[in-house]
Amino acid sequence: MTRAHGLYLLCWITAGLVSLILTPLMRGIATRFNIMDRPDEKLKTHGGAVPYLGGVAIIAGFIISLILVRFFTHFHTGTLKSIRGIFLGTILVSLIGFTDDARRGGLHFRTKFMLQALAAIVLIAFDVRIKFAHPVWLADLLTLVWVIGITNALNLTDVMDGLAGGIATIASLAFLFISLPTEEIYVNFASAALAGACMGFLPYNLSKKRRIFMGDTGSLTLGYILAALSMGTSYTKINNIGLFSPLLILALPIYDTILVSLLRLHKGQSPFIGSKDHLPLRLKAMGLSQKQVLTVCLAFCVAASWGAYLLTRLSPIGCIIVIAVALFIFGVLSWKISKVEV
Repeated sequence: MTRAHGLYLLCWITAGLVSLILTPLMRGIATRFNIMDRPDEKLKTHGGAVPYLGGVAIIAGFIISLILVRFFTHFHTGTLKSIRGIFLGTILVSLIGFTDDARRGGLHFRTKFMLQALAAIVLIAFDVRIKFAHPVWLADLLTLVWVIGITNALNLTDVMDGLAGGIATIASLAFLFISLPTEEIYVNFASAALAGACMGFLPYNLSKKRRIFMGDTGSLTLGYILAALSMGTSYTKINNIGLFSPLLILALPIYDTILVSLLRLHKGQSPFIGSKDHLPLRLKAMGLSQKQVLTVCLAFCVAASWGAYLLTRLSPIGCIIVIAVALFIFGVLSWKISKVEV
């Protein structure tokens, strides 16, 4: 193990420990100040009130671990600039999510979109952006769409215990392993930190006695960080098709968002109004238990991430085969899922 790998491990362990320690503390604070998710709507059918604020513990683990590792390594100017941009944007998005969690009725989707656009502009200002598109204004526009889209896509998948945190863990590890050979330092450290922070939270999220939700504070911020990580490494050392790798790594939230939006529009409904028609809930309606749904969804994410890794390593012909298989699977899944009534 090289010194750099040891530092990534330190970052991962620190984030996990901080999150593991702070999550029960945040659960107590949420309970004390009545920041709870109550099953008082048709969309929320969990058995009783569940504390929010698990996302605060995740974010704290992420940030504290990166600050700590700063004392053990020398970040070059570009890396330090990128991490600062992610820090600032993360704080802004977490405040958006916290306000949405704490405010009765939450924020209007237009308000959230505008504030998320501001957070995306923060990344652009710190040169965390899409770099393969030209001219610059087009790259920046695509960056805005990508960041806002992924931020909300991850948030939309947070409909089942362990799902959003599990997806974020797998995705961050995928970005880490793809980035390692190119030594994109900020991606490596931030990916390790995010994976550790999510893993420290998940035992409580899946616990029956000490259950806690990450809330929008967590899910929006996780989506934002993943969007930032996806733009920080090279996927095209062997072929340009590798640019599609982030789409596979984040395939489940992207697919669910597109599927739900299209089905709602087909029914004449707004895609911005919540309903129980997400992919995991449709799988549950097909007869799978919650544990089975979670297992299937996370296994899907692992398989898709492996496909993304292959896109960065195979010849163009091999990449085309991987993409063809992925499209076939998505097509069959869409046909099956569209027939499920929820």
